[in-house]
Amino acid sequence: MQLNCPICNQIQFKKCGSFFRKNDSRVVQRYQCKNCNKYFSNATFSDCYKQKKRRVNDLIFKLFSSAASMRRIAFIANVDRKTVARKLIFLGLRCKRKNLIFLENCLQVKHLQFDDLITKEHTKLKPLTITVAVDADRRTILGAKVSQIPAFGHLASLARKKYGSRVSHHRKGVEHLFNEIQPYILNKALIRSDLHKLYPELVRKFFPQSYHERFKGDKAAIVGQGELKRKKNDPLFSINHTLAMLRDNIRRLVRRSWCLSKCSQMLQHHLEIYINFHNRYLV
Repeated sequence: MQLNCPICNQIQFKKCGSFFRKNDSRVVQRYQCKNCNKYFSNATFSDCYKQKKRRVNDLIFKLFSSAASMRRIAFIANVDRKTVARKLIFLGLRCKRKNLIFLENCLQVKHLQFDDLITKEHTKLKPLTITVAVDADRRTILGAKVSQIPAFGHLASLARKKYGSRVSHHRKGVEHLFNEIQPYILNKALIRSDLHKLYPELVRKFFPQSYHERFKGDKAAIVGQGELKRKKNDPLFSINHTLAMLRDNIRRLVRRSWCLSKCSQMLQHHLEIYINFHNRYLV
């Protein structure tokens, strides 16, 4: 591994002893720069630099993808809840980088399916939508984007009265997701979705040579958190099954749960963690 001095960016350095790192029981090599005489070590270049709870990173990563609440994760890992909240941000950013590398190393997608999953931010009067895209052949998750939407149905008038008008960012969220995955989709790929009125325009914009099939949604089955459908041969089974797994494995997405998202950005970090876990271990 090529090391540069973090102070002056020179490669002229020498070994200068080592130290024992107590929080993960490792011996870390220390160096001294010959140009500026500053000291640094192998730990300086790690994304876990200055962390004091490195041992629990892998455990918390798996628990975040196993339907555990943040309080329960703190209890199992024997850490404070604030530590779990910080680990969510750290692991979310790390997994986002790994997810991009995963997409770059995969074969291009021939069959794309995407759909939206509705959840809430703090209250049902502040709904969120999660646009999820999957490779229907390999069952890998290509990406997910959280966007705010206004309340609808019988809660719309109450939401406007209590919180005022809420701007919809659904279009921007879908465009952001399509822009990220566009380089990894074949030009003449098969794309499937439901009958949402926004989808045809955006598919033509980002995937002009693809073949877009649309299917009418069916009644939900009892199983699968209401995401799986009653029909035997569901043409959107890959995306519906993936959404059911998201509902089941991310505690804040479970229906009729005490857990919910207080911030959409934290939900985005949680999704990045699950996507990395899903693509590494479940498919």
